Amino acid sequence: MSTFDVAAYEATPVFEAYWRFAAERQNVLYRRLEGWHGPWTTDPILARYRFTNAFRASDRVSQYLIRNVQYAADLDPAPEEVLFRTLLFKIFNRIETWETLVGILGTPTLRFFEPEAYDRALSAEMARKNRVYSAAYIMPPVQTFGPGGAKHTGHLRLLDSMLSNGITHAVQATTSLQELFALLKSFPSFGPFLAFQLAIDINYSRLTAHRESEFVVAGPGAIDGISRCFGLEATARAQDIIMWVFENQDREFEKRGIEFHRLEGRRLQPIDCQNLFCEISKYARVAFPQIQSISGRTRIKQSYSIKGPLPPLFLPPKWRDEN
Repeated sequence: MSTFDVAAYEATPVFEAYWRFAAERQNVLYRRLEGWHGPWTTDPILARYRFTNAFRASDRVSQYLIRNVQYAADLDPAPEEVLFRTLLFKIFNRIETWETLVGILGTPTLRFFEPEAYDRALSAEMARKNRVYSAAYIMPPVQTFGPGGAKHTGHLRLLDSMLSNGITHAVQATTSLQELFALLKSFPSFGPFLAFQLAIDINYSRLTAHRESEFVVAGPGAIDGISRCFGLEATARAQDIIMWVFENQDREFEKRGIEFHRLEGRRLQPIDCQNLFCEISKYARVAFPQIQSISGRTRIKQSYSIKGPLPPLFLPPKWRDEN
């Protein structure tokens, strides 16, 4: 356990709200899963605006990845096929893009992967004025395989190169989440934040068995949230702050009298605490407009909208052995 303590910084009211936000966002998820009719919260900000779930693995896109891309019974469970599907899905990080490819080319398989065919399918989708990349985070273009061409062309070539040069074996040979992160960061287009997100996604599968509690990378949104919670100076210790929150969460919830609904017995992991700092940054734009942050953003762009009933949660089966 780290000797670092957030008491080194003066906390703002945003840090107090962090814990209540985490608990209430989790309550909203379970109320929906239990079939409650909306509204699912009396918090006007949570009711109006879109926020990710407290646990990353329970979010819509992560659930689709785990259930439909990694563990579906009718898909090839061979390690190279699981990694191919995971990387292909996450590079675009958009369910609609995956389903477009499935509709045109059939279920993606490494054995029959032809980058040119995928390129044509995605180019046609863009010609119809449809997005192929998620807006959740920016995927930088890849210039390694020659300048010019669409961004997705470079990413498909990158994917082909990664798989042709033994990444599956390299991924399975990693001994920690940090080592997997370092491997992914060595490839073009994958900066620290994206490499860490990909490491978490790969680790949902059976390819690796690293503990999420081992390591975290603070993304720009989390750093912004930390600046709202503790001030600008604290952002230099962003990773330490996230790990402190992870390690001390039970005590922090208890001393505030907050009952936190764990995810099938699972505590918040560092990746979840990282995401919550990103979400509390957005929440604070409305709840605490007087408290500034690095980004200087003052409004939340996305409103909350229902995309149909929630199916039961499907979490990585290997997690049962970790709890």
